[in-house]
Amino acid sequence: MTQLEILKKELGKPYFDLEFLLHCLKEVLEENHENELAASIPWLCENNHYNDVRFTRKHFHLFSIAFQLLNLVETNGAVQNRRKTEEEKSLTAINGLWANSLDLLKKNEVSEEQILETLSEIEVQPVLTAHPTEAKRPVVLKKYRELYLLLVKRENSMYNSFEREENRNEIKRVINAIWHIDEFYMEKPNVETELENVIHYFTHVFPEIVSINNRRLVQAWEYAGFDPHRLVDNNIYPQIRFGTWIGGDRDGHPFVTADVTRHTLQKLRLNSFLILKNELTKLGEDLSFYFRINQLPEGISERLKELIAENSDELKPIVAHNRKEAFKLYVSLLIAKLPVKIGREQSFELLDTPESYSNSKQLISDLEILKDGLYQLGKDSLVHNSVYHTIQLVKTFGFHMAELDVRQNSAYYEKALNQIVDESHLSSIDFEKGKSEIIQAELESNRPFIRDWSHLPTEAKSVLDCFAVLQQHYSKYSGAALGSLIISMTRNLDDLMTVYILAREAGLTHFEKTPVLKLHVVPLFETIDDLKASPKILEEYLSQPVVQNSLEYQRIARGRKRRIQEVMIGYSDSNKDGGILASTWYLYKAQKELTEVANKFDIDLKFFHGKGGSISRGAGPVHWFLRSLPNGTLSGKIKMTEQGETIEKKYANKINAAYNLELMVSGATLNTLLHKQNSEGNHVAAEIVEYLGHESKKIYTDLLHNKHFLEFFRQATPIDVIEQSKIGSRPSRRTGRQTFEDLRAIPWVFSWGQSRFHITSWYGVGSTLEKLKAEFPDKFQTLKELVRESQFVRYVLTNIDTSLASTDEEIMSLYAGLVKNDEVRNSILPLIINELEKTRLLMEELLRRPMEARRKNHFHSTALRAEALDILHKNQVNNLQKWRGMESASDAEKESMLNELLISVNAISNAMGTTG
Repeated sequence: MTQLEILKKELGKPYFDLEFLLHCLKEVLEENHENELAASIPWLCENNHYNDVRFTRKHFHLFSIAFQLLNLVETNGAVQNRRKTEEEKSLTAINGLWANSLDLLKKNEVSEEQILETLSEIEVQPVLTAHPTEAKRPVVLKKYRELYLLLVKRENSMYNSFEREENRNEIKRVINAIWHIDEFYMEKPNVETELENVIHYFTHVFPEIVSINNRRLVQAWEYAGFDPHRLVDNNIYPQIRFGTWIGGDRDGHPFVTADVTRHTLQKLRLNSFLILKNELTKLGEDLSFYFRINQLPEGISERLKELIAENSDELKPIVAHNRKEAFKLYVSLLIAKLPVKIGREQSFELLDTPESYSNSKQLISDLEILKDGLYQLGKDSLVHNSVYHTIQLVKTFGFHMAELDVRQNSAYYEKALNQIVDESHLSSIDFEKGKSEIIQAELESNRPFIRDWSHLPTEAKSVLDCFAVLQQHYSKYSGAALGSLIISMTRNLDDLMTVYILAREAGLTHFEKTPVLKLHVVPLFETIDDLKASPKILEEYLSQPVVQNSLEYQRIARGRKRRIQEVMIGYSDSNKDGGILASTWYLYKAQKELTEVANKFDIDLKFFHGKGGSISRGAGPVHWFLRSLPNGTLSGKIKMTEQGETIEKKYANKINAAYNLELMVSGATLNTLLHKQNSEGNHVAAEIVEYLGHESKKIYTDLLHNKHFLEFFRQATPIDVIEQSKIGSRPSRRTGRQTFEDLRAIPWVFSWGQSRFHITSWYGVGSTLEKLKAEFPDKFQTLKELVRESQFVRYVLTNIDTSLASTDEEIMSLYAGLVKNDEVRNSILPLIINELEKTRLLMEELLRRPMEARRKNHFHSTALRAEALDILHKNQVNNLQKWRGMESASDAEKESMLNELLISVNAISNAMGTTG
């Protein structure tokens, strides 16, 4: 059997689905008179076919589409396998889903009562960001979503041959559209474009999958032998909220202005009413039964009269139309109170009137009155199936849809405050002497430094203009739309307290013994040094009276039982600093120690995990990630970034979106309860991983400090192309300086992945394991056992294993051939190859089985992709060599070659399923 025949057999139906789609693509190309391209489709032609083919932009585009088709069939295959497993084996058979989690809790002797009590504490918040890792344009993503649905439709056996042929024609129509659309951005997208993209998910995907998640919980609850009425009758479900950084993330992003933030808040608010109007309309239809107004129970009857009286003239048509359907009339009047104007063709615009709702709590209150009225008439099923569902969606999306976090760098805030102090002309203040003492003294006052901002320097004006927008929104509506003030690169207490002073300037504080900040200040600990310092910084921060008063104010404003402090931890920069094992250890240690600090102050810690789309930046199956968290660190509240192509991969298709959301919410519930049962964890595992972290950091940083390393990196990877790509609105460098420190972690990881080195997710592991085995053989043996016993150790090693599977020595050597200086290449490449060989050998010994056996699906999928990827890499290397040697070429020729390279970067990203 040939390699391809073996892969066909191993991959099964997904491969045959791929063949079907590729044949549709072939016909589309032939119909477009692209016969040479039709003969060049990967997997349909022999690899030696490409020996005589000169690759053009169209070839890269073709390969990019082919890999995206492979991604679609694999997603569909995974969905179908999950369905089959649940049907043929058990509802508990899929790791991480509700039934599996409840089964694990029962086996750990957690009672139904304990689970019920914890469910109401759970709050999960995915935060959609616009980091520059999504290489595909939104219009292309939409077409692929459409194609996926047509592929799923083919699974239905009820269609006859004529209907199946029509489905095939529809598939060809969509593929034809994709063929003609440029996949990559010709111009950098602006914030508005990125916002439109995530709003699609908020309005068209998440409302439905939140409901699916609740229904899956009820189904699993009953399957576990628990009483479903205890959930349904009391509407007890974990709280899901959404967040976003788009329009609020200013860290190194000069295009996020105060006006952009204002527009973002308005756009999110407007679209939340679109969700609520649709939901209330469906509710009204569910309650469209004949029932006279004078028969209504007293509570709802009184409220109905009040609603009609509020604006009787305008409401006359609604009342007249629904007078015989009292409950539908009630819901119609709630729709009329939404602060929007619905024009022709269902156009929406914000319109606040004295009669309209000012916040979502008022709408929930009216829905509770509706619930009580239906209960009094014995219509319990309508409450459970319709009214509660609407209340849940209002709680999830509110009048804001998603909380907007505002992130800025600590150095930027520091500069802004210095400028304000200089502008104030207060001669008694000298920040060069005793900055901390001056900040502390200022926190005892609520007076601003200055009132006229018009002549302030850029940084100060930008910060105050932004905070003023937040204050205006807070005072006009509420704080529900406003997330956290996140300070990236938090280095010390002053970085956090500076924000209190700046917020005071913009009116975001009021005075109660001390200034009270209305919004939540969140430190972001990113580098390894910052993670080490984080417990001390948090302790100093929580010791401040102004912080304690602010946390209490925020607790009351949010209606919480306990005070909560959010802390964000970054996976990207810690990895860039010290490599995969060091990053893993210091993140683990910081979470443990930060939780201990919060416990001293009787405060719940809410960790915000700043994870990216690649292994190096914290990616991994979310249910296993949650199982790997340090015991005792989950309070029931958790927040996670969803970045770039990860959003599309997880949420583009509703079936897959529901699965991924269920993994997150179910996992948060399961592990919160397990952490309550055992807050200590495995000290032996922590001790060994600490050793691995320390030792691997030395090996990794030795490579980074090698005098030839940066030159090798600049030439052996397409970093120069990636820095000129147009895949996100944000610059690839924080300040524009051409230094390693200033380079963002995303393009750093992206470039190593493109050239198949992936050193950011395994380098240093082999030598460290070799040293452990030689010097501490007993600990190496213990580590072998921990692979089976410790969720933390298994998660770390499995992620490294996944990255090793994508690392390819031949392709690495191909890119290394781009390094002009032989001494540079011969100094660095052997180091990397030797470390890779060690890592593979020792990982196999630890995991006890070869890659083909332990990661079967991943292994065969990688092998299939390699069939076509090798061709792309060879062509990309050739084009890189040409582009870098075009000093004397015209600007138009350079631009043409750059665009070809951008398409090849996109095609390789599609093939590997990840960028940065």
